[in-house]
Order: sequence, then C-alpha cells, then structure tokens
Amino acid sequence: MTEKEKLPMGIEDFEEMRTMGYYYIDKTGLIRTLLENFGKVNLFTRPRRFGKTLNMSMLKYFFEMGTNRALFQGLEIAKEKEICQEHMGKFPVLAISLKNAEGTTFDKAKAKLRSIIGSEAVRLTFLAQSSKLTETERQQFGKLLELNDKGEFAMSEELLENSLLMLSHFLHKHCGQKTIILIDEYDVSLDQAYHFGYYDKMVNLMRTLFGQALKSNNSLYFAVLTGCLRISKESIFSGLNNFNAYTVKDVQYNEYFGFSDSEVEKLLDYYGFTEKYNAIKEWYDGYRFGNLEIYCPWDVISYCHALKMNSSANPQNYWVNTSSNNIIRKFIDKADRTTRDEIELLINGGIVKKRIRQELTYRDLDSDMENLWSILFTTGYLTQQGKDEEHITGLSIPNKEIRWIFTEQIRQWFEAETRKDIVKIENFCKAFQENNVSMIEEGFTAYLRKTISIRDTSSRKEMKENFYHGILLGLFGTMTGWKVRSNAESGEGYSDISIEIEEEEIGIIIELKYAENAAFEDGCQKAMKQIKERNYEDILRDDGMKTIYRYGIACYKKRCKVISG
Repeated sequence: MTEKEKLPMGIEDFEEMRTMGYYYIDKTGLIRTLLENFGKVNLFTRPRRFGKTLNMSMLKYFFEMGTNRALFQGLEIAKEKEICQEHMGKFPVLAISLKNAEGTTFDKAKAKLRSIIGSEAVRLTFLAQSSKLTETERQQFGKLLELNDKGEFAMSEELLENSLLMLSHFLHKHCGQKTIILIDEYDVSLDQAYHFGYYDKMVNLMRTLFGQALKSNNSLYFAVLTGCLRISKESIFSGLNNFNAYTVKDVQYNEYFGFSDSEVEKLLDYYGFTEKYNAIKEWYDGYRFGNLEIYCPWDVISYCHALKMNSSANPQNYWVNTSSNNIIRKFIDKADRTTRDEIELLINGGIVKKRIRQELTYRDLDSDMENLWSILFTTGYLTQQGKDEEHITGLSIPNKEIRWIFTEQIRQWFEAETRKDIVKIENFCKAFQENNVSMIEEGFTAYLRKTISIRDTSSRKEMKENFYHGILLGLFGTMTGWKVRSNAESGEGYSDISIEIEEEEIGIIIELKYAENAAFEDGCQKAMKQIKERNYEDILRDDGMKTIYRYGIACYKKRCKVISG
C-alpha cells in the first residue's frame, strides 16, 4: 500500500511542502492570473490562516533565479508553457514577512524590522562581491549587514527606510533584471503599534519604507503584498500608479486563498474521512470571498490531523489559538442596546445589514461603532450573505467555530460586567441558600436581560440550556466556601449543578430546562421530576449535607421561572 502524503500542519514554505511529501492543494493558478492582470503593486487582503504566506512562498520559488523547476512539476502552472518559459526562474526576488515585526515599543518594533530586512540581506550576500555594483554600492550593502555590540542589526533609521529600495536596486544591477518585491503580512506591525500606542510613528516609518520601494522605483518589476486590512487613509500607498487591491469582496483571485468545497471533498476522500464532511462544513466553511464559499484551510487541516490521531475526534476551535480575538471583546464592550440585539441576531443564525468600509485603518477602530462592523468583516469574524443592495452588505457569522468564539467572548464579558457589583451577586446566590424562590427568579431574570442571549435556532435543546447553565455557573463561581459542581455524576445520572455549603451543611441541586414556546410551568415540572426520579441529592447527603434545596428552572429568551421542592 502506497504511503499517504503528510498533512501540512503549519507548513508555509513551498519548497518544504513540495519536497517533503506533504499534501498540497494546487494554488499555482494564482501565478497565471497575476500575470494576466498585471499590476505594478498588488495587495491581497484576507483573514489570518487562509494561505497567504504559503502563496507568497510559492511566488518566490516560481519567479526567483535559480529556482528548482521540479517544484512545479505536475501542477496547474506547469501547463502554461509560455508563462513558464518567460517567467519561471527569471527574476531577482526580495521577500520579507512582517508577521513578527512587532513590539511593545517603537524601538523594539524597529529592531524587529531591522532584523527582518537584515536577514533578507544576509540571504543576498552575493551582492557584497558583485562586480556589477560600484564600490560605494557594495559599501552601502555592507552597512545593511553591520551588527551592534548586542549582535543586532545596527542600520540607522534612514538606512532602514531606504533598505528595500537599495536592495531592489542592487539586485537589478547585479542580475540585469528588475526585481520582484514580496511583502507578507504588511499590516501586522501597524496592528501592534495601534495596541501599544506608537501608531503614528509606525505609520510614518512604513509610509517612507513602502513609498521608497514601491513608488517611482525603476528597479521594480512588480510587487505583491498581503495583509488583513487595506491601509490607504494614511496614504501609505498614495501616489502609486497601477495599484491593485483585492479584498474579500472581489471575485478575482477568490479561489486562491482558502479551500473550496470540491478541494475539501477531495482531501477528505484521500485520507478516508468522507463521513466527516458535514461536520467540517458546519464548523469551518461559510466564508464568502467574492462569489465563492470558502473553508478556512488551517481548521480543515488541523481537524484532519486530529482525526488521524483519533478517528472519533470531534471538531474543535482551532482559530482561537491563532488570534487574540480582542476585536470581538472590544466590539461587545462598546455595544449599545441596539448593537447587542444585532449581536444576538447574528449568534442565533440571523443576518445584519451594514455599510462596509474596506479602507479602514487601525486608528479608525475606536472612532465609530459602525467601523467595528467593517473590521469584523475584513478579519473574517463576519462574512457576506447575498449581494450588496445600494452599498449595504448582509453580514452573518460564517460557521460554528466563529460562533463559539463570539459566545465565549460574551461569556467573559458578562462575567466581568456582573463582577463589578459583587454585593448584588452575593445576594442573588444567597437566595438559593435561603430558598427564596421569588428573589432567585427576579435576580436571574435581571441578569438575563443584561446579557446577550445565545439561543441559536439550529442548536439542539440541550445546547440552548447550556447558555443558561453557563450564566449560573459564572455567578456561583464568585462565592467563597461553596463547592460547585457542573454535570457531576449523582444518583442515577448527572445533575446540571450541585452545590455544597459545608459550614451550613446545606446542599443545593439545580436542573435547568429550555422552555419551548415559553412553557415555563411544564419546564419547571420536568426539571423537578428529573431531580427526584434520578436521586440527584444522594451525593449531597453522602457528603453530610443535612438540608437539601431542589430547584427546577425553566428559561426562554430573557425570562425564567423557578420552583422549589
């Protein structure tokens, strides 16, 4: 039996992908499309983890002089004989990634940027001996390589600002061919600068760095940049002729970032995971780029890797480990009552219509609540539904994974908000200890009105109950001396919540039900019946609790009913 190709977990280098036996979904058609729609400077904006870095690596290996042509054997671009003859391995390439160009201060960020550009200069050390360069130019190149006493690249800020222009010029002279410049994740440094308070300084540096390299650079053949946001308001790209920006709304190039449905089906068939198709589609599909529905490749590959290790593995949230998701928390923090209602609609499977601005910047984040909708769309937390109507875009949460992120952020926000009034929480919790049913009902209803409800209409009843269950657990978690257990084995089943207050020798059993169509009385009675029939209180008595309170709680939307028995 032929050994199957390895799953490319985190592989972003095209040469490694093609030579080390990894499964590769062919995106080389990007090369043909890029050349057929030639632009001097091309910007692709996509959310994180959609294959931007791998595509940039693929472009580097295709165009760069001395490339291994075998890397492209059998791929789509290899069928384009004329393109390969004229362009493969014919250009000097200057390639950097700003993914790590970050820091808590401007000086630290500049040091990272020097390291990135200096490392690329090291890769091009043949220029130091080039007879095509003048002695002055070779000396200038040498300054890019100089280190300080800490072993860090020491180039001055002026040299840093001119570095890409200089390197492209030196490559042009040495190779006799204009340079291709590839800049991956160009906006990461701006994102970090925004969060740590040196945004204006970083914008000025980037404006000069990019302006020198991409405007009026006679040594530039063409450039490709990738990022999450299209930065234009600060004029980083101002004055560029033949500048093309391709966002998630554009039809062009939509199939080259992320996995299409047919690509996922083929992948699952290859590894024998076809029975997981529906689960993968539910969790990781749903992004719309132009007119095409796209899966997040990082998630699909991660889940397939989990299935190889354990064939019964359930889908998980893999996106959450690739981003801080602070943007959602900021969104919830700033939301007024109307916006919270809109968030509820989204989480419950609905569509919200908004005017999307695609040329936002990080500075715009706090200037207008409406801008946050655009940021969420651009960064992949929301996706387009249907066609725009009079420049208004229908937005929805793309899949179950992103819905999980929203709900988790809402849970954390709610806990933080409620803990601002610890006395109120303590009074609410003590009502359970004192068997004060009316106070429990009144208090829980008040908390439900305050939060953002999560009651996805497509979810099972048990999943809807989990929302209310989670709120109560968060509130009980503030009580010192309370032993709170969730879904713990008790009697002949698993009680929703059990509590032991050892000093008072009081035990509490809570069973929650989702009251379909506001059938509160029926829900409460079912909860109480379940508590008694399954003997949930046994574990509390075994632990020495002398007084036992049993509560059946039925919830629907932002209302509840409580009975005790």
